[in-house]
Amino acid sequence: MKIDLTKDWIKVKTHFRKCIEANMHVVVASVDASNIPTVTPIGSMFLNDDQTGFYFEKYATKLNKNSKTNGHVCLLAVNNGKRFWLKSLFKGNFDAYPGIKLYGELGEKRDATEGEMRAFQRRVRYTKMLKGHQYLWKEMNMVREIKFTKAEKINLGKMTNHL
Repeated sequence: MKIDLTKDWIKVKTHFRKCIEANMHVVVASVDASNIPTVTPIGSMFLNDDQTGFYFEKYATKLNKNSKTNGHVCLLAVNNGKRFWLKSLFKGNFDAYPGIKLYGELGEKRDATEGEMRAFQRRVRYTKMLKGHQYLWKEMNMVREIKFTKAEKINLGKMTNHL
């Protein structure tokens, strides 16, 4: 079922924020030059206020390569929070979307702005003292923009019909 990108954008952004908090990533699907699909988990996805977003492209090598021949992507964000699901199963319906797919087109890879780097550092601040923090997130300075063109909710029958 379609979601109005303009009217429902705040709901979409809220959903993606909750999914990043619960799962630490969203999944991005792309297609290579031979039309072979692949998915990439991205923990650095951010949505802007204008139906666009960006992610830090340090490890997403297949997305970078696929963008050269086909820039269309589909993002999937599912709220896997146990409390969210147990509450919904008990009630017999979801209070919010359990999952949303966003369709879009990749923009050019570019240097991250100071604001984008601050946003990412805020997201990973709780891991700053951990050894893996430096290994994974040192020198995160290149982003790729995405312009979203369509959104759909995940349909789970009677549990989501009212959304």
